[in-house]
Amino acid sequence: MSESVISDIQQSTGIIRLNRPQALNALNLSMIQSLHAALDRFASSPSIARVIIESASEKAFCAGGDMRRARELVLEGKQEEAVAFFEAEFDVNALIAAFPKPFIALIDGICMGGGLGLSVHGPYRVTTERALFAMPETAIGYFPDIGGTYFLPRLGTGLGHYLALTGTRLRGADAVRLGIGSHFVAASRLPPLRAALIGADDDDIPAILAPFISPVPATGNEDKIARLAALFDAPSVRAIVANLEADASPIATEALAELRAGAPSSIDITFRLLQAGLDRTLGQCLSAELATVRAILPSPDFIEGVRSVLVDKDRKPRWTTSLEGGVAAS
Repeated sequence: MSESVISDIQQSTGIIRLNRPQALNALNLSMIQSLHAALDRFASSPSIARVIIESASEKAFCAGGDMRRARELVLEGKQEEAVAFFEAEFDVNALIAAFPKPFIALIDGICMGGGLGLSVHGPYRVTTERALFAMPETAIGYFPDIGGTYFLPRLGTGLGHYLALTGTRLRGADAVRLGIGSHFVAASRLPPLRAALIGADDDDIPAILAPFISPVPATGNEDKIARLAALFDAPSVRAIVANLEADASPIATEALAELRAGAPSSIDITFRLLQAGLDRTLGQCLSAELATVRAILPSPDFIEGVRSVLVDKDRKPRWTTSLEGGVAAS
């Protein structure tokens, strides 16, 4: 097993701990393989009643997949090796969704991209005030994968569009209010909650969680998110842009700038996948996402987007099209 993923058994609880803090637990193939092996072992063991997935670091639950490595492999002519990572990752996402035992994610710190894939498909997404959620893939010329095209539109069409196309970040309380997290628990209460879960004699997880849950606090973002969700509830990217331009409020102007910062090709792909995702099962969404991975990895916008955000970090991508005049304006 990779040291970046530590699996353990404590009483009747299987523990999976992400332990790559220097990379904010960004997932690589070795970690995915270790996760799959641990989940298989825990699922088949009659002595395991429940599984907890957590981070060894307070800073991040999981910041996503290692997209720098994916870009490197493509540039080295090893595209199939890069695709193999995403295929293995999506298999883990599906395994979590169908896991036969209570699966509890303890989310404290950054949770983006692949981190959502390790949590959002399970029934218990315990979220603290320090959690920070996002699907920021369009900024790197990619798209929200890990089943994002399944769960995002089911949050509400406009909300899914807003989160996916702009990559906006949500604090823990907002994420729970919107349904991405399932339970709000103060970070200081995570250790005793974890101990209670490990020491439980039965599988009544809601009853175990109940004493630790706090009311979801107001963040001041409620009206902003609702307004932007309404503006993004439109039949095309062009219509979303028109809504934002017509609104012309500071929050609409900010959202339009976030939208225009992403790769237009990625925005178009993402919008189309979200539309189709409403009529697909999770498995069908993951299959469509894998086909999209094969098409998008060698694209100039993916290579350029990862360069600008994760390699050179100049945040000055040179996209192949513009939002108004290119693919995403259709």
